[in-house]
Amino acid sequence: MFLIIAVLIISAVALFCLALLPFFQEKAKVWQIKKEKQVFEHLEKLYYDKSPQEIMRLYIVMPIAFSVLGIIFLKNILFVIPGILLGVFIPNFILKIREARYRQKFDQQILSAIMLLSSSLKGGLSLLQAFEILVEEMPVPMSQEMGLMVRENKMGISLEESLQHLNDRMKMEELTLVINSILVARETGGDLTKVFSRLTTTIRDNKKLKDNVRTLTLQGRMQGIIMSLLPFMFVGWVLTFNKGHFDIMLQSEIGRVLLFVAAILQILGMFLIKIFSTINI
Repeated sequence: MFLIIAVLIISAVALFCLALLPFFQEKAKVWQIKKEKQVFEHLEKLYYDKSPQEIMRLYIVMPIAFSVLGIIFLKNILFVIPGILLGVFIPNFILKIREARYRQKFDQQILSAIMLLSSSLKGGLSLLQAFEILVEEMPVPMSQEMGLMVRENKMGISLEESLQHLNDRMKMEELTLVINSILVARETGGDLTKVFSRLTTTIRDNKKLKDNVRTLTLQGRMQGIIMSLLPFMFVGWVLTFNKGHFDIMLQSEIGRVLLFVAAILQILGMFLIKIFSTINI
């Protein structure tokens, strides 16, 4: 009798899951299309040669892989949830790192770009011709971004709108200052060469100030890095002397939960240290 009831319950659950399967498939397809669109826009901004489908595979493979690893090593099905979250977080983290590096390279090239524009204007070229020279002479990513702006202008978009599109894409303080100065000078008829000369001095002083602040906060950031790495170094040091030291934690339910809580608190502490040691100018 019990076996029959169990079979009936399992059959009912299976039928219920089959009935809901099309709904979840539709939701998953909608999410995939939306995510692929977001990834495509992100990759397009970075001029990254990978396809959105390749990145989407990471969103599918990594949550499964980390969930399986969590069950195998920690022997608890509850670790499927943090495994899924970690697997979804890593592709986003990779894209964020690439974007940060892209913006950092662009920021490092702004001063050289301003000086090249100023030299081109002094040579008798127009502003648009100066931007074309900039595209030819500057390396990536400055040449890519300025090339897109020049192509927009040739397609009929005004130079002011093209500059604003560039500002919206990059969203950087120094670039905003440069673009606003160019727009104001074009409206008022100011001398762009003098404007670029003042901008060069202003941006250089601003970068020096940021470097000084970064130097003064170096001790705090190093302390944060050391405190963040200390637990991992301690665990590695203990395991070199006694490999079974943490077995009691891994073999008991309470121990595994405490290790999970400790990992969460460690990540939270690293995040707070990062916030406290960052000074925005």
